[in-house]
Amino acid sequence: MEVTPVERGLKVVALEGATPFYVLSDSASARPAKEWYRNFDLAAERARGLPDRTDHFFAGEFRATIAPGGSLTIVASTAAAPSLVGEAAFVKRQFETGALLDRFLAANHGTTQTPSPAVQQLVLAADQFIAARPLDGAADAKTILAGYPWFSDWGRDTMIALPGLCLATGRPWLARNILRTFSRFVSEGMLPNQFPRAGAAPVYNTVDAALWYFEAVRQYFEATSDIGLLHELYPVLDSIMDAHVRGTRYCIRVDSADGLLYAGEPGVQLTWMDAKVGDRVVTPRIGKPVEVNALWLNAAAAMAQFARALDRNAARHEDLAKRARTGFARFWNPEKQFCFDVIDAPGSPDGKDAALRPNQILAVSLPETALTPEQQRAVVDVCARELLTSFGLRSLARNEAGYRGRYAGSPEERDEAYHQGTVWGWLLGPFALAHLRVYQNAGEAMYFLEPMFGHIKAAGLGTASEIFDGDPPFTPNGCIAQAWTVGETLRAWRAITAAREKEDATRHK
Repeated sequence: MEVTPVERGLKVVALEGATPFYVLSDSASARPAKEWYRNFDLAAERARGLPDRTDHFFAGEFRATIAPGGSLTIVASTAAAPSLVGEAAFVKRQFETGALLDRFLAANHGTTQTPSPAVQQLVLAADQFIAARPLDGAADAKTILAGYPWFSDWGRDTMIALPGLCLATGRPWLARNILRTFSRFVSEGMLPNQFPRAGAAPVYNTVDAALWYFEAVRQYFEATSDIGLLHELYPVLDSIMDAHVRGTRYCIRVDSADGLLYAGEPGVQLTWMDAKVGDRVVTPRIGKPVEVNALWLNAAAAMAQFARALDRNAARHEDLAKRARTGFARFWNPEKQFCFDVIDAPGSPDGKDAALRPNQILAVSLPETALTPEQQRAVVDVCARELLTSFGLRSLARNEAGYRGRYAGSPEERDEAYHQGTVWGWLLGPFALAHLRVYQNAGEAMYFLEPMFGHIKAAGLGTASEIFDGDPPFTPNGCIAQAWTVGETLRAWRAITAAREKEDATRHK
C-alpha cells in the first residue's frame, strides 16, 4: 500500500494498477503514517464460524483545531478532485431526502394524518436499494439490490420489493424502468434467480420469480393505468404463461389433471425457502408448493385482466385461472384446518407435507384466492397463533419436527435454521393484509406493523432487517437492511392506511 501526500490530504494506492483512493480535508493538515495493525479479533465473525482475524491499515493522521460552533469536513473518495465543501454536501443530501419525502406525501395525499417519522424513515431506506444496472441500449436501466451488506439483485426479491419501494413511495417511473429491465432477461418462461457478477450468465433456479413478476406488473398497472408498458410487456408475459403450460426447466409445468403448477427435481432449491447445506437442500419442497400455486392462480387471473385491457382474447387465461382455482381445493387439510405446504410431493408417503409454514398466508393476501372465507380466516388465525412474532412470521411452527429457534453458529448451522423457524420480516406485510381482508379492521391490521416501525432504531439504523430469531426476544439477524422487508412494510402500511381512511369516512357519514 502506497501513501503519498497530495494537496489537502493523502493519496492511497493499494497495489499497482489499483484505483487511487483519496482522503482529503478542507482545513486539516495530513501526515502519512502507513502502518499496519495486525490480528484484530472479530468476535461476531467467530460466532458465525468464519475467519475471525483481520489487519487494519493506518494510512495517515489529520489534525485540526475546531473553534466552538465550527466544523471540519473529511472527504473519502476515488475522485481526484471532489468538492471539499461539507456544508454543500449536507444541503444537497437534505434536498434529496426532501424530494423523496415530497413524492411520498404527494402519492399519499388522501391520508388525513401525516405519516409518522418511522414511516418516513422507511421511505428514505427504500431508496437505498435502488441501483444502476446499465444494459446495451438502456444505459439508465435500474434494479433492486436485495440486501446489505451481502446480496446483489435477485429476481424474486426484486419483484416482491418493487411495489413497496417504488409505487408506495410515489416513484412509478422507477417501477416501470425495473420491470422493463427484467423483461430482457426472461428465458424459457423464467426470470433469473440471481444476477451474477459481470460477464457471467444469469442463474434461473427459481420457480416463483416469474410469477412474482406478474404481480408486480399488476400492481404497477393498477397504480398507473400505463397501457403503453402493458402493451410492451404482454408478449413477454404471454410467453411465460406458455412456457409454464408446456413445461420448462426443473420439471416446472402445469399438471393437466388439476391445473396446478408442479416444480422441482432432486438437488435444486426452487422456492424462496432455498437454503442448501453442501449438496443437500434443507427444504426441497418438490411437488406443488402452496404459495407457488397461489401465485400461479394470480398470474393467470392477471393475464386475463391484461388481455381484456388490451382488447385481446382472455379466454385461455380465464380457463387457466378457473382450473387452478378448482385444483387449489386439494391444498386444504380438513384435519388440521389449514393448508398443506406441498402436495404431490414425491418424498412424502401420501404426497402431502402437512408442516405448518407461513407460505399459505399468500393464498389469502394475494388478490385472487381459491379459499372460502372460512378457510381464509382459519389460515390467518393459525398463522397468528403459531407463527406470528413481533417482526414477521416464523418459517416453521415451534411444535414441528426440525424447528430451530435460534439463527446462530457456523454457516451450515445457520443454513439449517434459515427456513426452519427463523422469522422473516417480509412476511409481516402479507400477514397484516391477510388479516385486514379477513377481519376488515384496519386499526388491528396496522397494529401488527408497529413493532417493525420501532425496529428501525434497533439493528441497521434507519432500516429493517432480513430475519429474526424464532424464539424471544426475536433478535435481528442476517442482512441489517433487506429490500423486501422495507418494501412489504411500506406496501402494507399504504394499503391499510387507505382502508382506515375508508372506514373513517364510512363512520362519519
